Amino acid sequence: MSARIAAPVVMGIVMLVLWEAVVRVAKIPPYVLPGPILVARTLIDDWGMLAPALVVTLEITLEALAAAVIVGGLLAILFSLSRWVELSLFPYAIILQVTPIVAIAPLIIAWANNVDLSLLICAWLVAFFPILSNTILGLRSVDHNLLALFELYSAGRWKTLIHLRLPAALPYFLGGLRISGGLALIGAVVAEFVAGTGGSASGLAYRILEAGYQLRIPRMFAALVLISAAGIAIYLLLSLLSYLLLRRWHESAISPEG
Repeated sequence: MSARIAAPVVMGIVMLVLWEAVVRVAKIPPYVLPGPILVARTLIDDWGMLAPALVVTLEITLEALAAAVIVGGLLAILFSLSRWVELSLFPYAIILQVTPIVAIAPLIIAWANNVDLSLLICAWLVAFFPILSNTILGLRSVDHNLLALFELYSAGRWKTLIHLRLPAALPYFLGGLRISGGLALIGAVVAEFVAGTGGSASGLAYRILEAGYQLRIPRMFAALVLISAAGIAIYLLLSLLSYLLLRRWHESAISPEG
Protein backbone atom coordinates (compact mmCIF):
# COMPACT_ATOMS: atom_id res chain seq x y z
CA MET A 1 0.00 0.00 0.00
CA SER A 2 1.46 3.37 -1.03
CA ALA A 3 1.86 6.26 1.36
CA ARG A 4 -0.75 8.20 -0.58
CA ILE A 5 -3.36 5.62 0.46
CA ALA A 6 -1.92 4.47 3.79
CA ALA A 7 -1.56 7.94 5.34
CA PRO A 8 -5.22 9.01 5.09
CA VAL A 9 -6.46 5.51 5.99
CA VAL A 10 -4.38 5.43 9.18
CA MET A 11 -5.40 8.98 10.07
CA GLY A 12 -9.07 8.12 9.51
CA ILE A 13 -8.84 5.05 11.75
CA VAL A 14 -7.14 7.08 14.48
CA MET A 15 -9.84 9.77 14.33
CA LEU A 16 -12.62 7.17 14.50
CA VAL A 17 -11.02 5.48 17.50
CA LEU A 18 -10.65 8.82 19.27
CA TRP A 19 -14.25 9.72 18.43
CA GLU A 20 -15.54 6.45 19.87
CA ALA A 21 -13.33 6.81 22.95
CA VAL A 22 -14.52 10.36 23.67
CA VAL A 23 -18.17 9.33 23.33
CA ARG A 24 -17.74 6.38 25.69
CA VAL A 25 -15.53 8.09 28.30
CA ALA A 26 -17.63 11.26 28.43
CA LYS A 27 -20.85 9.21 28.27
CA ILE A 28 -22.30 11.48 25.58
CA PRO A 29 -25.89 10.42 24.81
CA PRO A 30 -26.57 9.21 21.24
CA TYR A 31 -29.06 12.01 20.59
CA VAL A 32 -26.20 14.50 21.08
CA LEU A 33 -23.27 12.68 19.43
CA PRO A 34 -23.40 9.01 18.44
CA GLY A 35 -20.20 7.03 18.21
CA PRO A 36 -18.96 5.63 14.89
CA ILE A 37 -19.93 2.07 15.90
CA LEU A 38 -23.53 3.14 16.50
CA VAL A 39 -23.53 5.10 13.22
CA ALA A 40 -22.30 2.02 11.34
CA ARG A 41 -24.94 -0.14 13.01
CA THR A 42 -27.64 2.39 12.13
CA LEU A 43 -26.41 2.51 8.54
CA ILE A 44 -26.90 -1.25 8.30
CA ASP A 45 -30.25 -1.32 10.12
CA ASP A 46 -31.73 1.61 8.13
CA TRP A 47 -30.23 0.64 4.78
CA GLY A 48 -33.65 -0.16 3.38
CA MET A 49 -34.68 3.47 3.95
CA LEU A 50 -31.40 5.20 3.16
CA ALA A 51 -30.45 3.32 -0.01
CA PRO A 52 -33.46 4.51 -2.10
CA ALA A 53 -32.83 8.07 -0.86
CA LEU A 54 -29.20 7.76 -1.96
CA VAL A 55 -30.34 6.65 -5.42
CA VAL A 56 -32.64 9.70 -5.72
CA THR A 57 -29.87 12.11 -4.74
CA LEU A 58 -27.37 10.47 -7.09
CA GLU A 59 -29.84 10.61 -10.00
CA ILE A 60 -30.27 14.35 -9.55
CA THR A 61 -26.52 14.80 -9.17
CA LEU A 62 -25.60 12.86 -12.31
CA GLU A 63 -28.33 14.50 -14.40
CA ALA A 64 -27.20 17.95 -13.27
CA LEU A 65 -23.56 17.07 -14.00
CA ALA A 66 -24.46 15.85 -17.49
CA ALA A 67 -26.41 19.04 -18.17
CA ALA A 68 -23.48 21.10 -16.85
CA VAL A 69 -21.08 19.30 -19.20
CA ILE A 70 -23.31 19.88 -22.23
CA VAL A 71 -24.26 23.50 -21.54
CA GLY A 72 -20.91 24.56 -20.10
CA GLY A 73 -18.91 22.89 -22.85
CA LEU A 74 -21.03 24.27 -25.68
CA LEU A 75 -21.03 27.77 -24.22
CA ALA A 76 -17.25 27.66 -23.82
CA ILE A 77 -16.83 26.69 -27.48
CA LEU A 78 -19.27 29.42 -28.51
CA PHE A 79 -17.41 32.00 -26.44
CA SER A 80 -14.09 30.95 -27.97
CA LEU A 81 -15.51 31.42 -31.48
CA SER A 82 -17.18 34.78 -30.85
CA ARG A 83 -15.70 37.44 -28.59
CA TRP A 84 -18.90 39.48 -28.74
CA VAL A 85 -21.03 36.58 -27.54
CA GLU A 86 -18.64 36.05 -24.62
CA LEU A 87 -18.71 39.73 -23.66
CA SER A 88 -22.52 39.67 -23.78
CA LEU A 89 -23.21 36.45 -21.85
CA PHE A 90 -20.25 35.67 -19.59
CA PRO A 91 -21.13 38.37 -16.99
CA TYR A 92 -24.52 36.70 -16.52
CA ALA A 93 -22.84 33.35 -15.96
CA ILE A 94 -20.76 34.99 -13.23
CA ILE A 95 -23.93 36.44 -11.67
CA LEU A 96 -25.50 32.98 -11.55
CA GLN A 97 -22.34 31.58 -9.97
CA VAL A 98 -22.02 34.15 -7.19
CA THR A 99 -25.73 34.16 -6.31
CA PRO A 100 -26.31 31.80 -3.34
CA ILE A 101 -28.39 28.85 -4.47
CA VAL A 102 -30.21 28.87 -1.12
CA ALA A 103 -31.52 32.35 -1.94
CA ILE A 104 -32.93 31.54 -5.37
CA ALA A 105 -33.95 27.90 -4.85
CA PRO A 106 -37.43 28.82 -3.52
CA LEU A 107 -38.04 30.94 -6.63
CA ILE A 108 -36.90 28.15 -8.93
CA ILE A 109 -39.14 25.66 -7.13
CA ALA A 110 -42.11 28.02 -7.46
CA TRP A 111 -41.48 28.87 -11.13
CA ALA A 112 -40.67 25.35 -12.31
CA ASN A 113 -43.85 23.94 -10.73
CA ASN A 114 -42.14 20.55 -10.76
CA VAL A 115 -40.05 19.35 -7.86
CA ASP A 116 -37.72 17.08 -9.86
CA LEU A 117 -37.09 19.74 -12.50
CA SER A 118 -36.45 22.43 -9.88
CA LEU A 119 -33.95 20.21 -8.05
CA LEU A 120 -32.17 19.52 -11.34
CA ILE A 121 -31.99 23.24 -12.19
CA CYS A 122 -30.61 24.13 -8.76
CA ALA A 123 -27.91 21.46 -8.93
CA TRP A 124 -27.03 22.47 -12.50
CA LEU A 125 -26.64 26.13 -11.56
CA VAL A 126 -24.02 25.18 -8.98
CA ALA A 127 -22.16 22.76 -11.24
CA PHE A 128 -21.90 24.36 -14.67
CA PHE A 129 -19.64 27.37 -14.02
CA PRO A 130 -16.38 25.48 -13.25
CA ILE A 131 -16.75 23.57 -16.51
CA LEU A 132 -17.48 26.77 -18.42
CA SER A 133 -14.62 28.81 -16.96
CA ASN A 134 -12.03 26.01 -17.07
CA THR A 135 -12.88 25.06 -20.64
CA ILE A 136 -12.64 28.68 -21.77
CA LEU A 137 -9.24 28.92 -20.11
CA GLY A 138 -8.12 25.74 -21.85
CA LEU A 139 -9.32 26.89 -25.26
CA ARG A 140 -7.26 30.05 -24.83
CA SER A 141 -4.16 28.31 -23.49
CA VAL A 142 -3.02 27.04 -26.85
CA ASP A 143 0.64 27.35 -27.77
CA HIS A 144 0.96 30.40 -30.03
CA ASN A 145 3.58 28.66 -32.12
CA LEU A 146 1.10 25.88 -32.90
CA LEU A 147 -1.55 28.46 -33.75
CA ALA A 148 0.88 30.12 -36.12
CA LEU A 149 1.63 26.74 -37.68
CA PHE A 150 -2.08 26.07 -38.27
CA GLU A 151 -2.43 29.53 -39.82
CA LEU A 152 0.59 28.86 -41.99
CA TYR A 153 -1.10 25.78 -43.40
CA SER A 154 -4.34 27.74 -43.89
CA ALA A 155 -6.35 25.66 -41.42
CA GLY A 156 -9.78 27.16 -40.93
CA ARG A 157 -11.41 28.12 -37.65
CA TRP A 158 -13.22 24.79 -37.27
CA LYS A 159 -10.18 22.64 -38.07
CA THR A 160 -8.13 24.64 -35.58
CA LEU A 161 -10.84 24.20 -32.98
CA ILE A 162 -11.19 20.44 -33.47
CA HIS A 163 -7.55 19.49 -33.97
CA LEU A 164 -5.78 22.01 -31.71
CA ARG A 165 -7.94 23.97 -29.29
CA LEU A 166 -10.17 21.13 -28.05
CA PRO A 167 -7.29 18.72 -27.32
CA ALA A 168 -5.41 21.53 -25.57
CA ALA A 169 -8.50 22.33 -23.48
CA LEU A 170 -9.15 18.72 -22.44
CA PRO A 171 -7.02 18.79 -19.23
CA TYR A 172 -8.69 22.03 -18.15
CA PHE A 173 -12.14 20.63 -18.94
CA LEU A 174 -11.44 17.50 -16.89
CA GLY A 175 -10.20 19.63 -14.00
CA GLY A 176 -13.44 21.58 -14.06
CA LEU A 177 -15.38 18.32 -14.32
CA ARG A 178 -13.84 17.01 -11.09
CA ILE A 179 -14.85 20.21 -9.31
CA SER A 180 -18.34 20.19 -10.77
CA GLY A 181 -18.95 16.59 -9.71
CA GLY A 182 -18.78 17.55 -6.05
CA LEU A 183 -20.65 20.80 -6.61
CA ALA A 184 -23.50 18.98 -8.35
CA LEU A 185 -23.90 16.77 -5.29
CA ILE A 186 -23.84 19.81 -3.00
CA GLY A 187 -26.40 21.58 -5.19
CA ALA A 188 -28.69 18.55 -5.18
CA VAL A 189 -28.54 18.23 -1.39
CA VAL A 190 -29.10 21.96 -0.80
CA ALA A 191 -32.04 21.97 -3.22
CA GLU A 192 -33.56 18.98 -1.43
CA PHE A 193 -33.21 20.80 1.89
CA VAL A 194 -35.02 23.84 0.51
CA ALA A 195 -37.72 21.83 -1.26
CA GLY A 196 -38.31 19.60 1.76
CA THR A 197 -39.95 16.91 -0.35
CA GLY A 198 -40.96 13.75 1.46
CA GLY A 199 -42.35 10.39 0.52
CA SER A 200 -40.74 7.43 -1.15
CA ALA A 201 -39.07 9.62 -3.80
CA SER A 202 -37.20 11.78 -1.28
CA GLY A 203 -33.44 12.13 -1.20
CA LEU A 204 -30.88 11.96 1.56
CA ALA A 205 -31.36 15.62 2.51
CA TYR A 206 -34.96 14.99 3.47
CA ARG A 207 -33.93 11.91 5.46
CA ILE A 208 -31.51 14.14 7.39
CA LEU A 209 -34.29 16.64 8.10
CA GLU A 210 -36.65 13.86 9.09
CA ALA A 211 -34.06 12.32 11.43
CA GLY A 212 -33.43 15.72 12.99
CA TYR A 213 -37.14 16.28 13.67
CA GLN A 214 -37.38 12.84 15.27
CA LEU A 215 -34.08 13.20 17.18
CA ARG A 216 -32.74 10.11 15.40
CA ILE A 217 -29.24 11.55 15.34
CA PRO A 218 -27.49 8.24 14.47
CA ARG A 219 -29.63 8.04 11.31
CA MET A 220 -28.69 11.64 10.49
CA PHE A 221 -25.00 10.76 10.78
CA ALA A 222 -25.54 7.63 8.67
CA ALA A 223 -27.10 9.77 5.91
CA LEU A 224 -24.18 12.20 6.13
CA VAL A 225 -21.76 9.29 5.76
CA LEU A 226 -23.56 8.22 2.58
CA ILE A 227 -23.40 11.75 1.15
CA SER A 228 -19.68 11.96 1.89
CA ALA A 229 -19.07 8.50 0.43
CA ALA A 230 -21.00 9.46 -2.71
CA GLY A 231 -18.93 12.63 -3.11
CA ILE A 232 -15.68 10.71 -2.69
CA ALA A 233 -16.80 8.07 -5.19
CA ILE A 234 -17.73 10.72 -7.76
CA TYR A 235 -14.37 12.44 -7.37
CA LEU A 236 -12.43 9.18 -7.66
CA LEU A 237 -14.35 8.08 -10.76
CA LEU A 238 -13.81 11.44 -12.46
CA SER A 239 -10.13 11.37 -11.48
CA LEU A 240 -9.85 7.90 -13.03
CA LEU A 241 -11.54 9.17 -16.20
CA SER A 242 -9.09 12.07 -16.33
CA TYR A 243 -6.13 9.72 -15.90
CA LEU A 244 -7.33 7.34 -18.62
CA LEU A 245 -7.80 10.18 -21.10
CA LEU A 246 -4.53 11.98 -20.34
CA ARG A 247 -2.09 9.29 -19.26
CA ARG A 248 -0.42 8.80 -22.65
CA TRP A 249 0.29 12.40 -23.53
CA HIS A 250 -0.26 15.03 -20.82
CA GLU A 251 2.26 15.91 -18.12
CA SER A 252 -0.37 16.02 -15.36
CA ALA A 253 -1.07 12.28 -15.72
CA ILE A 254 2.39 10.97 -16.59
CA SER A 255 4.20 9.35 -13.69
CA PRO A 256 7.57 10.98 -12.87
CA GLU A 257 9.16 7.53 -12.94
CA GLY A 258 7.73 6.84 -16.39
